[in-house]
Amino acid sequence: MIIRSSDQLPSITVLKRFPVPRHFKVSPESRIERGKMWLAPAGATRVKRFEIYRYDPDLDKNPRIDTFEVDLDTCGPMVLDALIKIKNEIDSTLTFRRSCREGVCGSCSMNIDGTNWLACTRFIAATAESVTIYPLNHLAVIKDLVADLTHLYSQYTAIKPWLQSSSPEPDRERLQSPRERSQIDGFYECILCFCCTSGCPSHWWNGDRFLGPAVLLQAWRWLADSRDEATGERLDNLEDPFRLYRCHTILNCTRTCPKGLNPGKAIGAIKKMIFQRKL
Repeated sequence: MIIRSSDQLPSITVLKRFPVPRHFKVSPESRIERGKMWLAPAGATRVKRFEIYRYDPDLDKNPRIDTFEVDLDTCGPMVLDALIKIKNEIDSTLTFRRSCREGVCGSCSMNIDGTNWLACTRFIAATAESVTIYPLNHLAVIKDLVADLTHLYSQYTAIKPWLQSSSPEPDRERLQSPRERSQIDGFYECILCFCCTSGCPSHWWNGDRFLGPAVLLQAWRWLADSRDEATGERLDNLEDPFRLYRCHTILNCTRTCPKGLNPGKAIGAIKKMIFQRKL
């Protein structure tokens, strides 16, 4: 089956991790240990268990998995609600990003039950019996569920993600026909949560040079915009064996986009545009 949207896939994965021995080729100081466990209050009837990755750089200790039992009768319906409840009522040291709680800002992206997603849009009812929550894959961890996105934002800056035009500025807005405007549908909605880039094996292997699906989708968003006049410059910037062509169409990016977008399609469109301009 060709995957065109994450909506085609179940939210729970069969395998939460690759089928290799735990701690395979992992240095001793990076091995995850079993942490603390907080039991649900006495009398709680609807209890959900959350196994959460914890890491504090200020402590000279290995990462650990803490287990929290949450009373769902006093908790909202989303995974983010459970995290906020844990932080407010159980362990105030738990650290994670959050902002809009509506799937708009992308702040609360994390790995939930083996799949990168937004905590604010993942229903607790759609999770496994015991929920596992980790920071985004293959990124340095600042603390707990907060991944370091510095490098990804630097790559985003490299594509110059703003309207470029050499023509005189109009007195009013730059007009587009409905058809021209429709060309950026499915691309402008990206919220830079980086669920796709974090789940991309090509970016794991070549993250220092391959721009990754999120940045390349954003690059296509400007290439497809009829108001932008820097198409040639943008394509020159992308035409590189690593920046663009390290994509091997694995399509993990499309499988894990919480907005239902298709970064793989955008990357294919860039390759096609580069090929066509040589004809």
